[in-house]
Amino acid sequence: MTLTNAHRYRQSTRGSKIRRRILPATGRQSDPTLASARGARYVKTTAPMAKPGNISLTNTRVSRAYRWNEDGLAGLCDRAQRLCFALAFWNGRDPFLKERIFGLSGPEGNHGEDAKEYWWYIDATPTSSWLRWRYHYPHAEFPYALLRQENARRNKDEPEFELVDTGVFEGDRYWQITADYAKASPDDVCMRISVRNAGPDPAELHVLPTLWFRNRWSWEAGVARPIIRATAETGNVGAIAEEELLGRWRFTAGADPAGKPPPLLFCENETNARYLYGVTAEQTSYPKDGINDHVVHNAATVNPARQGTKMACWYRLKVAAGRFFAWFRVVETTRSGTGRHDRNGGGP
Repeated sequence: MTLTNAHRYRQSTRGSKIRRRILPATGRQSDPTLASARGARYVKTTAPMAKPGNISLTNTRVSRAYRWNEDGLAGLCDRAQRLCFALAFWNGRDPFLKERIFGLSGPEGNHGEDAKEYWWYIDATPTSSWLRWRYHYPHAEFPYALLRQENARRNKDEPEFELVDTGVFEGDRYWQITADYAKASPDDVCMRISVRNAGPDPAELHVLPTLWFRNRWSWEAGVARPIIRATAETGNVGAIAEEELLGRWRFTAGADPAGKPPPLLFCENETNARYLYGVTAEQTSYPKDGINDHVVHNAATVNPARQGTKMACWYRLKVAAGRFFAWFRVVETTRSGTGRHDRNGGGP
């Protein structure tokens, strides 16, 4: 497996004290080059809109089936991007989970298309047997609307309005999140996460390592629907992911720093057509935004049968001011069966 969504981006450190503080002192001038299954890029989200009923303010990308590499922070996938694994976060204030890098489209940015976040690929080996990634996530609600409005107001002769200019990092109120991947073998990958609360007050962060199959079955004739299902193992929380070309993969989620295992949340990587288009025919009961709506809105939108084509481990971490959580292993992936590999790179 190799990292996907490896968009290389450096933010200027000119100017304010805050800019200098939030950028990590890595001693590197560029990020390591990491492979992407379908070309590196970040994703531009659409404007927030209201959902019917008690669920409001989400973004339409949350509700659309994952088909390419639209989602994923610090993500891994096989060479054909069939099975994907990445991180999602929630600070308890945003209207939806942070599952992707936010950016402006060409018409929205006063200097064109532009990412408006801070993340770094800090280290890597040429074989991707060791990978390190870092991300800075504000405690406050992410200012999606302000970034759009202010950049749209400025002309091409004015500087770009960046995330740090919104004030969300004042008082060092942000999360510093580091993810490490290490391979014990080509088919055995371990991940660990470190979370630091850089702010002056205790805070809570939701961390959701997420596994899903890219949706090919809804668009390509003859593609069998894969499955991810929970397993019952003494002392472990985990799942089996199975696909005709990749075979069977076993995922084991470690306990959080307090020793508590995470709940597993399941839904389908299917578009929520009822919400987006008002279409009710052949609508799955647990579409792609099910995990988002369950975490953010406490909605009954995850599959109680604990199976689907998308799964997340839900960690809720309360971190004291200025403190690191100790390293903890989040998930281990091990191939437990063989699949039918195709000539276009069906294997990892």
